[in-house]
Amino acid sequence: MKVLVTGVAGFIGSFAARRLLDRGDEVVGLDNLNDYYDVALKHARLARLTGHPAFRFVRMDLADDAAMARLFLQEKFDRVAHLGAQAGVRHSLKAPHSYVQSNIAGTLNVLEGCRHNGVAHLVYASSSSVYGSSARLPYSVHEPAAHPVSLYAATKRANELMAHSYSSVFGLPTTGLRFFTVYGPWGRPDMALFLFSSAILEGRPIEVFNHGHHKRDFTYVDDIVEGVVRVLDHTAEPDPAWDNTRPDPASSRAPYRLYNIGSNRPIELLRYIEVLEECLGRKAEKVLLPMQPGDVADTFADVSELESVIGYRPSTPIEVGVRHFVDWYRGYYVKETSRETAAQA
Repeated sequence: MKVLVTGVAGFIGSFAARRLLDRGDEVVGLDNLNDYYDVALKHARLARLTGHPAFRFVRMDLADDAAMARLFLQEKFDRVAHLGAQAGVRHSLKAPHSYVQSNIAGTLNVLEGCRHNGVAHLVYASSSSVYGSSARLPYSVHEPAAHPVSLYAATKRANELMAHSYSSVFGLPTTGLRFFTVYGPWGRPDMALFLFSSAILEGRPIEVFNHGHHKRDFTYVDDIVEGVVRVLDHTAEPDPAWDNTRPDPASSRAPYRLYNIGSNRPIELLRYIEVLEECLGRKAEKVLLPMQPGDVADTFADVSELESVIGYRPSTPIEVGVRHFVDWYRGYYVKETSRETAAQA
């Protein structure tokens, strides 16, 4: 297949592109390489893809209407994995307009491109943050996600509603995947694992919100990407049992589906830090702080739907996943820092 992967220089996007290339697909990767975090890391992720003969990179902003329309018209993609977005719950409190441009306008351009160019299936990244203030655990896609508590979450919920409208009116098959706290090598520097590793290795204290008592459904990136690719192959179809007197938020009379994709094993943050300390061989100095605005206490994914549909079974425990991250981090950052120090001396 010829697949468009948006956000290809991002964490999940780069892994998804690699997985598609490894199985023989042609991949066009799109990214605007913005400076929300270290652009050098984005280029390094791209470098792992650019030598492949079936990969081509396009630098483009999702919110550029005309450029996106031309891209879709020229390339005639079979399927689209829309993984690009302005990420970060806390950053959405500081720079709200960038979220509307990237996540709302950008997704609209993807939907329009798919609609007008015969794309067989659009799979897009949503987020566990759409569940917001809901305290009913585990989170189920069959429950309404009506109370997001950050603008980032609101844009992701809006994407789901936008996708449903295109599935309903234009018959475009769309599937939304609600990601749960993805981690692993090549991850985002604004995520806890990066911030904690850097601080611990440099002897600085780490800020631990909610006193470390909140739980997250930490999910290793390989488990996530396996699910993304399997879903891409499994085109969304109308739900023949859908009843508009008792509407199911996860499906529709239209070719539309929503799934949770997570580890299904919530871990307390303090345990996550403990595993990281063991892998680094150092103890952390913790500064315990209250919950941050826009955060939620716990996340816990019910992935039974995804398991029954595509056989999704995440298999990486945090003890293994964090070890893989630390090994990569030491090789990518610590050795690089050592080389720079030696060069300056």
